[in-house]
Amino acid sequence: MNIDAGTMRPTEHGEVYVLNDGGEVDLDLGNYERYLNVTLSRDNNITTGKIYSQVIEKERKGEYLGKTVQVIVPHITNAIQDWIERVSKIPVDESGEEPDVCMVELGGTVGDIESAPFVEAMRQFQFRVGHDNFALIHVSLVPDMHGEQKTKPTQTTVHSLRGLGLLPDLIACRLLVPQPLNPATKDKISMFCHVASEQVFGVHDVTSVYHVPLLLQSQGIVDFLRKRLKLETVNITKEMEDKGRSLGKRWKDITMGYERLFDTVTIALVGKYTDLKDSYMSVTKALEHSAFRVHRKLIVHWVESSDLEAETQESAPARYHDAWRAVVGAGGILVPGGFGNRGTEGMLLAIKYAREQKVPFLGICLGFQLAVIEWARNILEIHDATSSEFVPDAKHPVVIFMPEISKTHMGGTMRLGLRPTVFEPGTENWSRVRKLYGGAGKIWERHRHRYEVNPEYVKRLNDSGLIFAGKDEKGERMQIIELPDHPFFVGLQAHPEFCTRPLNPSPPFLGLIAAASETSVLDEQTAFQAQTYHPPHPKHAMVGEAVLKNSTEEVFVNGVSKDGQNGVDVVQVVNRDEA
Repeated sequence: MNIDAGTMRPTEHGEVYVLNDGGEVDLDLGNYERYLNVTLSRDNNITTGKIYSQVIEKERKGEYLGKTVQVIVPHITNAIQDWIERVSKIPVDESGEEPDVCMVELGGTVGDIESAPFVEAMRQFQFRVGHDNFALIHVSLVPDMHGEQKTKPTQTTVHSLRGLGLLPDLIACRLLVPQPLNPATKDKISMFCHVASEQVFGVHDVTSVYHVPLLLQSQGIVDFLRKRLKLETVNITKEMEDKGRSLGKRWKDITMGYERLFDTVTIALVGKYTDLKDSYMSVTKALEHSAFRVHRKLIVHWVESSDLEAETQESAPARYHDAWRAVVGAGGILVPGGFGNRGTEGMLLAIKYAREQKVPFLGICLGFQLAVIEWARNILEIHDATSSEFVPDAKHPVVIFMPEISKTHMGGTMRLGLRPTVFEPGTENWSRVRKLYGGAGKIWERHRHRYEVNPEYVKRLNDSGLIFAGKDEKGERMQIIELPDHPFFVGLQAHPEFCTRPLNPSPPFLGLIAAASETSVLDEQTAFQAQTYHPPHPKHAMVGEAVLKNSTEEVFVNGVSKDGQNGVDVVQVVNRDEA
């Protein structure tokens, strides 16, 4: 029943992924943006809470003309269908054209109570759009019992699905082993699930998720869907064909090339939520994409930040020594975002080690703020420097609560979405991070934070050598720090991991990976970025703060505007978050 994922703990549901328009959504949408190279919005994330909120709002306005509003049919199911149909027509790339295909991910398991309205909506939707415009792909687990592939779970779920009025056009058989789907298993599923053999696809474990598109393509999924959805009639220009071939070749090159890599790069990820690695999904993907670029195999040392603290040395010395061994043995250190005081002292110790030992470092959001606090404590000798998030009545709060942020509502009230950062004059001569952005004077990254560097301390910090290389358009909000005399010491208030792409890695992460490999690799990549970098955002999204403020004034936290219409646009992929 959540409106969005903004108030959910990372350990509850994985990372909260942030979109250009500030939508806080399920991490699945991050996968769609990265792999399809599209730009989505909060409307691409359909939750039960959003649908019920919309229906109740309409009932309060009398839009149902006095009728009894039903729990599922027709009002809830109609609202779901209307939402999908509306969002499916919105452009999601630079072409500005309406998408040819909209993919809807219906989460959960067949028969779940919470998914019942969505399943029924899909049953009705196939008749609304017509048979040639609706295809159903059913993903089913095929357990492997000592080499024997079991089909009974697939038979049972397909039978249940048919009972609900939905007939699968394709069955994707997920095997949790490296062995592919046996021909005999495929034929058995075909016979008992009332589908042709060519409608059954195997998806077994592969060495990298980046092999999966090639695996599906080799089994003919593209040709099948082209015929099933009558896509032969879509006008594809020669330019589009050439672009597609080039993309396919580049994708194949990075996936096949990865198997032949021998050199490694090791990063210590010092975080608060390392028990569930999905909490840092986009961070790990940004590291992977950067490792692809520099032709290194990525090794991540997951370090629970509290294990680096003195208390752990007393209570669990083995854990303490293992954590520090991982940090010291890494070629680079990454401190990602987070909330709350727990584990921050361990993060500060890792940052101090990276600064003093000249180890490449990247701080994201909380990591950026802690790098400022570490500098204030150990260089400016303000020993009680801290954040007002940790100590509300602190004497020296070098990080403070942003004045415009609500103190009573948690959901959707942070500084969210794509925001500009302006590099300071003169940084073009020395700033590595600016060079990684192609030397641009202004960049755009997505934000998600309630706290910022205290302006009262900025001059002292800057004069002592911690350079604020990037600020907001007014020059009032600090957004990038960098140490000129360090191999690579960078912090960003933004979350650049949300804009990484397999073939266009996030510049700060690329810098960290390159610096952690060799200095020559970093020099090579900064020179390459100067020639090739292009932002992954549509041009219309890269606007100033004033435009952003005007465009969002009429939108409530739940994405519904004052005129009752659903707010921000976009689509290609529609996802129902399992709220």
